[in-house]
Amino acid sequence: MEGLSYQRFPKIKIREAKDDYLKFELRETDASMANALRRVMLAEVPTIAIDLVEIEVNSSVLNDEFLAHRLGLIPLTSDRAMAMRFSRDCDACDGDGQCEYCSVEFHLRARCVTDQTLDVTSKDLISSDPSVVPVDLSDSSGYDASEQRGIIIVKLRRGQELRLRAIARKGIGKDHAKWSPAATVTFMYEPDIHINEDLMETLSLEEKRNWIESSPTKVFDIDPNTQQVVVVDPEAYAYDDEVIKKAEAMGKPGLVEIYAREDSFIFTVESTGAIKASQLVINAIEVLKQKLDAVRLSEDTLEARDQFLDLGTHLGQG
Repeated sequence: MEGLSYQRFPKIKIREAKDDYLKFELRETDASMANALRRVMLAEVPTIAIDLVEIEVNSSVLNDEFLAHRLGLIPLTSDRAMAMRFSRDCDACDGDGQCEYCSVEFHLRARCVTDQTLDVTSKDLISSDPSVVPVDLSDSSGYDASEQRGIIIVKLRRGQELRLRAIARKGIGKDHAKWSPAATVTFMYEPDIHINEDLMETLSLEEKRNWIESSPTKVFDIDPNTQQVVVVDPEAYAYDDEVIKKAEAMGKPGLVEIYAREDSFIFTVESTGAIKASQLVINAIEVLKQKLDAVRLSEDTLEARDQFLDLGTHLGQG
């Protein structure tokens, strides 16, 4: 029907999903939206991290400030972070950190009483909220659950002691990296590769091999049955143009054409463990939606103000 337009919404297709890893496709959108989603995942999805440390006793080799910094960087399970209040916005907080709406309290008490070095780890942090605890790395692949006891905070020798109280609060990576839920978030344009089959057939088998080897990544290979060059992994292409330059040096320009699909992106997300990688993407979309709603509301407010001012001008003239 004339006069009606249909807006396309971005689409997501999950390729691989683990608790701390997610690979997905983002389609039917542009680079601005893809980069906005990436930046929100890195810096604006809230998590919970230790923000205040009160040290009662510290006879270890590390000073108080060093210990406080290490404690802040320990990832905490943050499934309830989206529902928590920021401490600056909490009207129920009494200021001492004991507030169920905006903070979680931790205690640590450790003393070495033997000649064997005592490892004080994140496992020794006792939380006031069972749902907010240090991330258990023994659940991750590559760790031996029988050996992994948590993230080491400090090592104590005989007679050394550490007692402290810590307050964890909600925050975002934009304020401090300790609140960032993502270890890394990357995206790439999905490549669109077209081989000129007629021109490729003019090359000898040795020339085909030399051309394939010019690529620093394994993008192309030779089919053992047909002896034709095939694309085995288009996403391994690094947009380095090496195969294009090699084709030109061989006197075969146009041997391959490679384009970046401007509306299709491949994301790789790795979580710190504070929240699952899939939940990180969902939370990022929710945060981005809230930001867009705020922009829309601001525009509506400005439009209403302009209309009110125009109305006032007309009434004054009347």
